[in-house]
Amino acid sequence: MSELKRILQESIAHDGPMALDTFMAVSLSHSRHGYYMTRDPFGVKGDFVTAPEISQMFGELIGLWAAEVWMMLGAPDKVHLVELGPGRGTLMADALRAARVSNEFSSALQVHLVETSPVLQQMQKDKLAQAPVPVTWHTSLDTVPEGPAIFIANEFFDCLPVRHYVKTPEGWRQRLVGLDAQSDLSFGLAADPEPLLTMDAPDGAVLELSPASQLFMGQVAGRVAKGQAAALIIDYGYAETGYGETLQALRAHQSVSPLACPGEADLTAHVDFSSLTRAAQVAGADVFGPVSQGEWLLRLGIAQRADALKKRASEEQSQAIELALARLVTERVGDMPGMGLLFKALAVLPRGASVPPGFARES
Repeated sequence: MSELKRILQESIAHDGPMALDTFMAVSLSHSRHGYYMTRDPFGVKGDFVTAPEISQMFGELIGLWAAEVWMMLGAPDKVHLVELGPGRGTLMADALRAARVSNEFSSALQVHLVETSPVLQQMQKDKLAQAPVPVTWHTSLDTVPEGPAIFIANEFFDCLPVRHYVKTPEGWRQRLVGLDAQSDLSFGLAADPEPLLTMDAPDGAVLELSPASQLFMGQVAGRVAKGQAAALIIDYGYAETGYGETLQALRAHQSVSPLACPGEADLTAHVDFSSLTRAAQVAGADVFGPVSQGEWLLRLGIAQRADALKKRASEEQSQAIELALARLVTERVGDMPGMGLLFKALAVLPRGASVPPGFARES
């Protein structure tokens, strides 16, 4: 049994069942035993692989995207390039290398990384030790300075906690984490229905909501709405809000029960992009997308970038580049799922802004 599971069992035994989003937050971010606080979760030896770890092309195109958006924002003398949940620092390292195509943009950059994990912070510091621009770390968005900024969030929102509500004959009741007869963690439902949820749906339907995601998007979009700022969100999820649950737990690249080993498995849920869109618009910003990651990367020229890399590559390296390209832009690569369709890109800009690279007004 994990130490965190014991702590959760004792807490529930003392205080009663906890909401699912509380359970997720503790499992991922507990100061001593939280999943992200204690390990490097990425890569073959970790629990999952992200796009920046698949190919340098991903981060490079984001760096070029940021340079073009900086020009759209009026090319301010100083701009904060802010990454939320920067992983190992790979995306930022690749983005900064690509950004060198514009000396003016590179000279304007001040990098800010929002990261709560001490383990990942150290990896980022090692990765960016030779960064050509100033880099500052934060554990909260609140300490990132105001002013012109470009926010990057790749696989960030999927880690924010969700709540589940289940339709019963009495109404929508919140899913809770409690204890079964053997004092093991188990799912249950709140005794009373939620009075504010009145939608009609079949009994057993599940409504998955993420107030934490809406709140965070509102904070980011609020800064964007002030002008000379933009945000790019890339994550896996769905374009329209609907019924169904997507909570999953991954350990060593295998699905496990979300309650099996809290603190030792990654907990994520698909991102509701329509919910993020509404939160950004309420904050006063314009939204472009979502568009599939594959389409977005192809519009930015990833196929041409792959061809350029292959010209300087061995046969084995060329094959690896082709495989990486396919994983990033297609739905499936043989027996392996691709990121091209499930993953989506969303851009947030000030009201009245021009269409950013990779997007279209009608998307």
